[in-house]
Amino acid sequence: MRRALLLLGLAFLVGCGASHSEGGGSTIAATWIDRHGSGELVRGPGEKPVSRTDLSPRSRPVKQLALFAQFTDAHVRDEESPARVPFLDRYGSPFNSTFRPQEALSPQVLAGTVGAIDRFHPQSVIETGDLIDNAQRNELTQALSVLRGGTVDPNSGAPGYSGVQSPGDPDPLFYRPGVDAPTEPALLATAERDFHSPGLDAPWFPVLGNHDVLAQGEVAPTPAIDAVAVGSRRVTELPPDFSLPADAASFARQEVATLLAHGLPGRTAHTPPDPGRRLMPADEVVSRLRAASRIGGSGPLLRYSFDIGPSVRGIVLDTIDRLQGSAGVLRPGQVTWLGRQLRAAGSRYVVVFTHQPLTSYPAGASALSLLDQDSHVVAVVSGDTHKNRILPRHSPAGGYWLITTSSLTDYPQQARAFRLSRTANGHVVLETWMIDHDDADMAGVARELSYLDVQGGRPLGFAGRTSDRNALLYR
Repeated sequence: MRRALLLLGLAFLVGCGASHSEGGGSTIAATWIDRHGSGELVRGPGEKPVSRTDLSPRSRPVKQLALFAQFTDAHVRDEESPARVPFLDRYGSPFNSTFRPQEALSPQVLAGTVGAIDRFHPQSVIETGDLIDNAQRNELTQALSVLRGGTVDPNSGAPGYSGVQSPGDPDPLFYRPGVDAPTEPALLATAERDFHSPGLDAPWFPVLGNHDVLAQGEVAPTPAIDAVAVGSRRVTELPPDFSLPADAASFARQEVATLLAHGLPGRTAHTPPDPGRRLMPADEVVSRLRAASRIGGSGPLLRYSFDIGPSVRGIVLDTIDRLQGSAGVLRPGQVTWLGRQLRAAGSRYVVVFTHQPLTSYPAGASALSLLDQDSHVVAVVSGDTHKNRILPRHSPAGGYWLITTSSLTDYPQQARAFRLSRTANGHVVLETWMIDHDDADMAGVARELSYLDVQGGRPLGFAGRTSDRNALLYR
């Protein structure tokens, strides 16, 4: 009987397109689907990995070299903070998605992701930026508590919720879970309660994101913004004659300072103050990330290399502008530093991690040209776009894969797993698949709300194609 059950289990795994266990939450085993187009997610069949042979022919995996995971753009947020700008959501692009209906549940989603990652026992976990949303001290404290494990306190200000999702808030722009459909009367109360996080079992490695060091990911902290963050008033509506710039990146530090020079503009409301909401300078963020992840090192840039087993080297680049804007930068000397790290990797395979994709800004071309010359580079893995996408990059040295992963803040709220294996023909294959988070502590409600969000991943296609999610990437 035991032998028969074992054979049935093996047959099930093979039928799902898997040669070995992917752990809990694997989308190879099962996915969430909108079966009837009603907006309600139910469990559906898994997605068999798609073979991608753009860079190399298909060949059988014979030896695992590395097993690792990535999650990105968790945007753990203090949704009650007066330094946030949800009122800008009504102005549309480029100020859209400053409010999300599931925003009160960001730490619970991260904890659910941690639990799902732990169950497939990776050697390393890489967090590719925007761990927090608004560079606030209390946000980073929450996020690091989730990753460390134990009790997490998601509340700020006074006990309970105070913000735009309160049942009595009259603004029709915002989803109020106590009164609006889909009704979730307990959502806000649960969101503010202490909860338990399992903590990551594997070593984790941070990548810096623009939201980690900039207010709302766009402007460096200033005394004026700090005063708003720790204060007791929040803007609910801008003056009717107020004119916003056409580009969020052009809303420079000086313009923000001028805007706040005479107090908060427009209509305001009371919010319980909290000194823990003070925004952090970039050096403090980098220092806390180094200490919490135990990667060591020093200096203003969060760039370093690390081992993923004996055969693979990870290289982390710091592409974040410390003054303003979400576009990537590569400072003088960073390409030279990257060259040294590639040489130091020797004969090991290399995976490079960045927040913004290197293809998304002009300065990234110099780093890509360097990677093009190295036959050991397997992939460049990024976040920032909130979208799953996998593209081949052809080069004389054999090429490599450009991979971006969807966020934990928008639908589909998934992490990504990777397995690098040697193949029978002497090459390698990078196997990747998406991981759904656990549904405990309201994270499942967050997934449902993110699916219904008109500005989220469902209408914008953030989940990508099947070949951008579960794939066998031959190299």
